[in-house]
Amino acid sequence: MANSLTHGRVLKIALPIVISNATVPILGAVDTGVVGQLGLAAPIGAVGIGAIILSGFYWLFGFLRMGTAGLTAQAHGAGQAGEVSAMLSRSLMIGIAAGLAIMVLQIPLFWGAFQLSPASAEVESLARDYMGIRIFSAPAAIALFGITGWLIALERTRAVLVMQLWMNGLNIALDLVFVLQLGWGVEGVAVATFIAEWTGLGLGLWLCRDAFQTPAWKDWPRVFDRVRLRRMASVNSDILLRSVLLQAAFISFLFFGARFGDVTLAANQILLQFLHITAYALDGFAFAAEALVGQALGARNRSRLRRSAYLTSVWGVIVTVLLSVSFALLGPQVIDIMTTAPEVQAEARNYLSYMIVAPVLGVAAYMLDGIFIGATRTRDMRNMMAISFAVYCAALAVLMPAFGNHGLWLSLLVLFVARAVTLGLRYPALEAEAA
Repeated sequence: MANSLTHGRVLKIALPIVISNATVPILGAVDTGVVGQLGLAAPIGAVGIGAIILSGFYWLFGFLRMGTAGLTAQAHGAGQAGEVSAMLSRSLMIGIAAGLAIMVLQIPLFWGAFQLSPASAEVESLARDYMGIRIFSAPAAIALFGITGWLIALERTRAVLVMQLWMNGLNIALDLVFVLQLGWGVEGVAVATFIAEWTGLGLGLWLCRDAFQTPAWKDWPRVFDRVRLRRMASVNSDILLRSVLLQAAFISFLFFGARFGDVTLAANQILLQFLHITAYALDGFAFAAEALVGQALGARNRSRLRRSAYLTSVWGVIVTVLLSVSFALLGPQVIDIMTTAPEVQAEARNYLSYMIVAPVLGVAAYMLDGIFIGATRTRDMRNMMAISFAVYCAALAVLMPAFGNHGLWLSLLVLFVARAVTLGLRYPALEAEAA
């Protein structure tokens, strides 16, 4: 807390996250590319659907990263070193327990997943082989959410970058060895990820080693304190409900887009990648807001909280303006790279204008999410998301029948604005809490 709040400090937190996020699509491309060398369609589909299913299971526990970041940042800001270490212990225990639960329940979970997204017998068989290996690294994968949130809260995002580079780099190297050299096929991709995730957990624990050099991390009365556990459960459940509603909005967007035919559906899917790029770019600044706002609230310093929100948001706006300009200038070329189908290219261009305005309209929602996570005002996040989701549904009911796919995109933009407006109205109460 001794460091002053400057643009340099914000960038020091944010840039490692932005770089870290850039490695994620590279790994996905390599996973697909190596099985693509087998010359068969089924392995590609198996790795794709298997990874999506497991990511869905793990995503349910994504609250662990956000909740840990907010609560740890506040404890750090309040000078509660013992609570900072105890938070890491709690997060690790929850992550490992959740991973073990998924391992135990894998049979009904896999069955349910394939009932929702049926595949051919060959693809399903290969996907089950893939998931049957990867599921045994579930405790590591989910515990890493907690470690990541803990490191972000302490502004140690370079450590997060090191962890991500290690896991993705090792995963890629093992993909090449296991699949291309040893010929292990789909199982090789799974084993590579299994090893990367467990060694990533080991590296993460080493990066957090200072927390284990004090007795507070195993101060079990503190770690299992009912009041603190109840607070953590409340924060995490609120974030989970908010995230489910947000995910429901995006899933419904894809489902409704399918009504307009395969060409429009493909065009929408391509354009959503522009939103993913926006999210990856803004994550770093939203995470900076989580850390700095949480610390300011823990210290009960209203002016520091306001400056934290301001500085991180300024950089969020700068990034979104740059993205919008880039999408306007390079969007058509990016679309042509992502698909060679002329009809899909033409359809995507028809809706590219929405991607030009989406970052600017969405930046406030992204940044306010980070601010409210840092302040652990998660009940507000949950309630405002429920209101925003209702507004989105109303917009769909009015705009989609009138304007078709244009109405669908307008409804998504309405969701962004609704999230920003509703959270913005709750911001004064957040500041008042710091006072």
